[in-house]
Amino acid sequence: MGTEPQAPGFIRPDWPAPANVHALTTLRTGGYSSGPYTSFNLAAHTDDDAVAVLRNRALLTEFFGLPAEPLWLQQVHSNRIVSADSDKAGAEADGSWSSSAGKVCVVMTADCLPVLICNRQGSRIAAAHAGWRGLHAGVITNTIRMLESDPAELMVWLGPAIGPQSFEVGAEVFRAFTDSHVENTAAFRQTDERHWLCDLYQLARIELIRQGVTSIFGGNECTYTDEERFYSYRRDGITGRMASLIWLGS
Repeated sequence: MGTEPQAPGFIRPDWPAPANVHALTTLRTGGYSSGPYTSFNLAAHTDDDAVAVLRNRALLTEFFGLPAEPLWLQQVHSNRIVSADSDKAGAEADGSWSSSAGKVCVVMTADCLPVLICNRQGSRIAAAHAGWRGLHAGVITNTIRMLESDPAELMVWLGPAIGPQSFEVGAEVFRAFTDSHVENTAAFRQTDERHWLCDLYQLARIELIRQGVTSIFGGNECTYTDEERFYSYRRDGITGRMASLIWLGS
């Protein structure tokens, strides 16, 4: 484990958010982790060296000038969203929201879809973790409800996730989505009698549009195929996690 890591890699959302809304997704580059977790793993629930993860989290806060420690969650592929203004770190949830300056919402991913949301007034923000289970359970819809904003006034950025050419699923996933909403069929492409390629980005867009959100950005990365920049659980099995963060400045 080195003592002088490279600067952490990251992506800034390309969206017209208000100036006081700050957001980013980390890459796997930079940091202190080694082996399959090389090198900017931010997940404490992996078997990575605990000291390396703590150093990575400290580097995250310092390098990006975070106003506070992010509200790290125990993600369980649910639709539960908590408040970063009042809830405690470690809560079992798959997203958080805030209306206060200085509170940092965060979700961790390594193929699942990170969803960052803000309103045009720059007064409310949220981050959601949307794998297929969370999407099917309505995690995006629940996040929108928590923001108590007109959906037409929201803008959403879809961060790095497994791409539509890499995410193969079985009939149970296909039927779960298409039985509930027939328009979800557009997010699947059948490859044989029992398998489909699933487009998480498209599923998210369909749900957002169904809720009245029309300002949707991002959704053009693939964690599975870009091994240099992204962790991927489906590709590697043992791996780290990226973090997607959003917060309000003062």
